Amino acid sequence: MKSVPHALTQGLRTATLWAALCMASLPAAAQSSEPVLKGKEVTSEALIDALALPAPTAPRTRGLRPVAPDAAKPAGSAQGGKANLLITFLTNSTQLTTEAEEIVATLAKAMQSEQLASVRFRVEGHADARGDVAANLALSKARAEAVAARLSSKHGVAAERLQPEGKGSAEPLNKERVDAPENRRVTVVSLR
Repeated sequence: MKSVPHALTQGLRTATLWAALCMASLPAAAQSSEPVLKGKEVTSEALIDALALPAPTAPRTRGLRPVAPDAAKPAGSAQGGKANLLITFLTNSTQLTTEAEEIVATLAKAMQSEQLASVRFRVEGHADARGDVAANLALSKARAEAVAARLSSKHGVAAERLQPEGKGSAEPLNKERVDAPENRRVTVVSLR
C-alpha cells in the first residue's frame, strides 16, 4: 500500500480547515446570495428598486462608442427584476397572516407605480423541504395563486399582469437549515 506524502495531507487539512473557518465566520444571511425582504424592510421604494428592469440596451454595432469609466449603471438593483419576500401564511394554509397582508398591500402599491405600471410579474411560491415533495409543490402553487388573487381582487393589480407559479422546495435560499423561514417565501420576478 502506497502512503500519501505528509506534505500533501497536511496541505489538504489546512485548506479544508481554512475553508470551514471562512464559511463559519459568515453570518447565515451572508451565506445566502439573495436577500429576503421582511417586515419593515418592505417598502414601495425598496420593491420598485428591486423589481425595476434594466433599460433595454441599444443593438450592438461595429462602431466604437466612448464610455466614461465611472458611468452610471442602469436603473434597478444589481439583481434587477426580482424580490424575495417573507410572506407568511397560517400553517398548511393559503391564508395570509396580518403582517403578510400589509406586505402584499405594499407590493401592490409598488406594482402600480409609474416605474412598474407596464411590467408583468411571475409570483413564485416556495416551500421548505419538510414534508412530502408533491404536497410542498401543491402548497407553494396554491400560495402563489393566493398572493396573485389578493393583489388582483383587493388591490386592483390586473390579473393578466400576474403569473403565479409553485416551486415547491426546489430552490431553497438557506441550504443549511431546511426549515429556515427564508425557504418559505414568495419571490416576485419582473417579466418583459
